[in-house]
Amino acid sequence: MHNTIKPKVTLVGAGPGDPDLLTLKGVKALAEANVVLFDALANEEIMNHAPKNAIKIFVGKRIGAHEYSQDQINQLIVDNAFTYGHVVRLKGGDPFIFGRGSEEIEYAESFGIPTFVVPGISSAIAVPAYQGISLTKRGTSESFWVITGTTSDRNLSDDVALAAQSSATVVILMGMSKLAQIVALFQKECKGEIPVAIIQNGTTSQEKIGVGTINTIQDVVAENRLSSPAIIVIGEVVKESNKLKGFYEAFLSKEI
Repeated sequence: MHNTIKPKVTLVGAGPGDPDLLTLKGVKALAEANVVLFDALANEEIMNHAPKNAIKIFVGKRIGAHEYSQDQINQLIVDNAFTYGHVVRLKGGDPFIFGRGSEEIEYAESFGIPTFVVPGISSAIAVPAYQGISLTKRGTSESFWVITGTTSDRNLSDDVALAAQSSATVVILMGMSKLAQIVALFQKECKGEIPVAIIQNGTTSQEKIGVGTINTIQDVVAENRLSSPAIIVIGEVVKESNKLKGFYEAFLSKEI
């Protein structure tokens, strides 16, 4: 029996939250899974694409749930591949954007297990898009930065200070706990009037949004009770979203 088991690992990006934003290739990979290891970030409806008899193991980080370390997850991927065959590792967003997917692939490959990657739609791009925010726009923004708010040593990335000096759109993931520091860095560059949108649970039915400027966004967060998981978008393109225009017109008339 065991001779017929062919270990294989497919890393699948589940997209930003809306279950319809899973790719067709992701659906096909799940349909062929013997085991699925999934994160808290992956919408659980996506699990319906896996066979009923597939083993489903939750390895995400949730308050009150057992938290697996990255080393334990790596080991689970390998053990399950050798025992059952095809392991699908399902991760929110795109697995290679702050998802540690490359570490999991490298570990599996070190055992000679064939690995495949199915890219996912990154929340960094999709969540602003759902609000009509185009990260690049002719005449407004020539580029965008996607930065993690919290690095492996739990500090704010030094790149935020560099991004604040540029004219690019800045998207910060996992940055809510560092919002005061982010605001201070942009104020230091005299960018207090730059528009900001904070989008919580983007692309899902629980989506919440707050809009303001660098100078006001902390008050907006408090008023709207915004918290993680949320994406911070900083730049003139925020103001140019058709969906958010009303927010800004009301906001500016208050200031006059």
